[in-house]
Amino acid sequence: MSNSLIHEKSPYLLQHAENPVDWMPWGPAAFARAEREDKPVFLSIGYSTCHWCHVMARESFENERVAQVLNRSYVCVKVDREERPDVDAVYMEVCTALTGSGGWPLTLLLTPQKRPFFAATYLPREDSPGRLGLLTLLRVIAAKWRQDREELLAAGEEISAALARPRSLGDAAPDSAFLRKALSQLGDSFDGEYGGFGRAPKFPAAHNLLFLLRAAALTGEKEPRHMAERTLQQMFRGGLFDHFGGGFSRYSTDREWLIPHFEKTLYDNALLAYTYAEAWQEGHLPLYRQVAEATLDYCLRELQGPDGGFYSGQDADSGGAEGAYYLLTPGELEQVLGPEDGRHFAECYDITPEGNFGRSGKSVPNLLLNQRWNLLPEGYDDFREKLRLYRQERLPLRTDTKILTGWNGLMLMALAKAAWVFSDPRYLDRAQSLAAFLRRRAFAGPGLEALRSCIYTGESRFRARLEDYAFYALGLLELYRADFDEEHLALAAALAEEIRRRFGAREGGYYMTAQGEEELLKRPMEIYDGALPSSNGACAVLFDALARLTGEESWRQAVREQLSFLCRAGESYPAGHAFGLIALLSALYPTRELVCAAAGEALPQALKTVLARYAPELSVLVKKPGGSPVLDRLAPYTRSMGPIEGKSAFYVCSGGSCGLPFAVE
Repeated sequence: MSNSLIHEKSPYLLQHAENPVDWMPWGPAAFARAEREDKPVFLSIGYSTCHWCHVMARESFENERVAQVLNRSYVCVKVDREERPDVDAVYMEVCTALTGSGGWPLTLLLTPQKRPFFAATYLPREDSPGRLGLLTLLRVIAAKWRQDREELLAAGEEISAALARPRSLGDAAPDSAFLRKALSQLGDSFDGEYGGFGRAPKFPAAHNLLFLLRAAALTGEKEPRHMAERTLQQMFRGGLFDHFGGGFSRYSTDREWLIPHFEKTLYDNALLAYTYAEAWQEGHLPLYRQVAEATLDYCLRELQGPDGGFYSGQDADSGGAEGAYYLLTPGELEQVLGPEDGRHFAECYDITPEGNFGRSGKSVPNLLLNQRWNLLPEGYDDFREKLRLYRQERLPLRTDTKILTGWNGLMLMALAKAAWVFSDPRYLDRAQSLAAFLRRRAFAGPGLEALRSCIYTGESRFRARLEDYAFYALGLLELYRADFDEEHLALAAALAEEIRRRFGAREGGYYMTAQGEEELLKRPMEIYDGALPSSNGACAVLFDALARLTGEESWRQAVREQLSFLCRAGESYPAGHAFGLIALLSALYPTRELVCAAAGEALPQALKTVLARYAPELSVLVKKPGGSPVLDRLAPYTRSMGPIEGKSAFYVCSGGSCGLPFAVE
């Protein structure tokens, strides 16, 4: 028998719609019921491609004994963290404060007033040595709620009060000292042998690598680029990268990047494709283009929906086991490729009879032991494709078909970047198709306030959060660089204005939710980078890009204020703001703006030559023949700029002033 989740759209919630647990979605009805029935709330937060969410579901939420206890003594609420990142952010802060760590599934017990008094992540069903099981916890708390709940209520009040305290800000300024401290912290945690930062588990953290690439280009120092390149190369060599299907898993469980946590997310792959494409710009190392294209092609093949939007990700589990889709044996290789080719291929990709995945006798393909990893024999492309098709036929992979506006903004960034960096019309076509999809489907009505965060078949739901506005706008700016369509620039600027109008905080920075949204225990604010760049860091990069493109003082002031806030908020750990610090690089090092006043419809070859160079300090605008009313409004300093004697002209500006123009062919 189905529960209330059967009426939801989220694939994650629908996965739990047939549980014996009487789940309800987050909303007023659930908490009104808790008040009416005088029960605490059991809150479980997860997402569709989460391995440990599946484990807890199989162990507990599909179990009749657990369901009986939950249904008798609790009102049970399920949340898809990707639908409601604001709810997740509030209660994840509770979990990390109480336990010192966080993760998913996130498990909380609340009063009917939404005040938490217990938090944990995954809990096994039964007790084990040194670890409380879910059944015991539920029974103990249910008895305490009935007989002596004052302690639980007091804990809820205390935790809620602590959560509501104002954020403390430091005195750090957006200066070279803050930048140096961030670079030093990244250097201290850098793993010189295997790349990446820290030990295990290791996350790709593409925003760290992007910051290091740009820091190296602007400061002239070699070490930041070395850290980025070592990481990019080792991530490719390990099992984190899918050598047969393209794309990256979410993180590595070990220091060497060998054994991944096998789920693939759209945001990771969009950010990594973008970063590998940027790494390729300096030096044109073929590997970086190969990985960027393989990652984008994976997304286009397996995550793009029929209307042009991109799905959220693919599951870690297949056939009921984590990673089963990706694991192979020497016998399977010989079966698919033939005895001789299969044997050589197995040696190349470390696929052994013993296996490298626990005691399974199966292997995660990798190139970590292959000394000629960047010079694979001819014909191996065909072999990899045969094995990709074999995997696909052998086991299915579940895809979360939820389309998230913010994550699609990141994908728009990646496709547009590849389009102009690689001069590839295929990626430009896909980027323009995605931009058209978002214009058509991400808005529930007229006006920018109608932007929604989740797109399902036939419906757009949930008011857009800060990351939706910021990442969408950044994607549009990248697309402007690829096709110089002024409408992309205009919409990006309008989205940024909406951020400033509806998301701003009195003490600085921007909240995750707009004014007038559902009132939670606190209005969450995302400051530090996590798996994704922080939305406040994204705002700094967005405002900086608009300031450079438009020359408008209002955007310059916005980026100054945002950098000041990020530095004061992140005084103790500047490296946690790597994405936002890309904007600080612009503030500390000279930037240039190039305006091309085109004489004809075709862009001059000289502009294409300029765009082919790696120059993160350069912003480019194009004025088309016959004038550009949109550009005149957004960037008034360009109004008087035009062709010279019938030829396209370049105007180069820096530090608020422009030099004499010169004609180009």
